[in-house]
Amino acid sequence: QVQLVESGGGLVQAGGSLRLSCVASGSTDSIKAMGWHRQAPGNQRELVATISSAGTTHYADSVKGRFTVSRDNAKNKVYLHMASLKPEDTAVYYCKTISISRFGRSTDYWGKGTLVTVSS
Repeated sequence: QVQLVESGGGLVQAGGSLRLSCVASGSTDSIKAMGWHRQAPGNQRELVATISSAGTTHYADSVKGRFTVSRDNAKNKVYLHMASLKPEDTAVYYCKTISISRFGRSTDYWGKGTLVTVSS
């Protein structure tokens, strides 16, 4: 079982930057990938960025060149550096991990989210 806690959200002006952090606890050795999703008011939750245990990254087209996902050496923390923020980036950002148990079961874990508000 994995628990996730996000932090770093807040209010920022358009063009500004924020860094979100997510720390995983519990069965962190089981984590195969970590990433970020977001959900704006009235919208579906969407993928923002992911990073695998091997360091492979993926970004939504809307954030490429502006956002950077990274992780620490223990692979139990993930960060999302957001630059050149736009009002349309306003959303609740959720940390997610994909874990594989020793029994081969794949499980997604989600944090509670952190709100990012970008003002124009």
